[in-house]
Amino acid sequence: MSELISISEACEATDLSPRTVRYYEELGLLPGVRRRSGGRRVYGPGEIERLRFIKRVKALGLSLAEIKELNAVYAIAGSTRAMLERLEDQLAGHLGELEGRIAELTGLHDEMSKYRDHVQARIESFPQSSQPVSEESDPHVSEESDPHVRVASSAEQESGQRVRVRSKEGT
Repeated sequence: MSELISISEACEATDLSPRTVRYYEELGLLPGVRRRSGGRRVYGPGEIERLRFIKRVKALGLSLAEIKELNAVYAIAGSTRAMLERLEDQLAGHLGELEGRIAELTGLHDEMSKYRDHVQARIESFPQSSQPVSEESDPHVSEESDPHVRVASSAEQESGQRVRVRSKEGT
């Protein structure tokens, strides 16, 4: 692709929208875009490769500000090595953040699994019937096992309402 192409062709080649390409240019991520005499943007192979690069590093989690910093490092240092070293630092930081989030999610997963097991055990302790379970038949809730629970009236049972009462001690 040695010829200059229009923004629509550049978008087709990179799978980006025209607005995104123009926005990248506005931010300075795509400097030096040439224009035809009528003011229309045209893109060469270098711009297409840069757009693909931006898309790839964005997919890896870099922000547009970080990508802009990479462009600045590239422009100042003038070497691909400096840019790659900075990219490596940024990616290492993102990997550290991801590892932290994975650890948090693993902990949450374990906690939810234990809770689900507890709920499953409670379900299995209920009698197998198609009738709704009342507090009278619930082995986990009774006046004997919980002094704060009384047997619901028939109206309360029909509404499915649980009844808690306060003891004389105020608990």
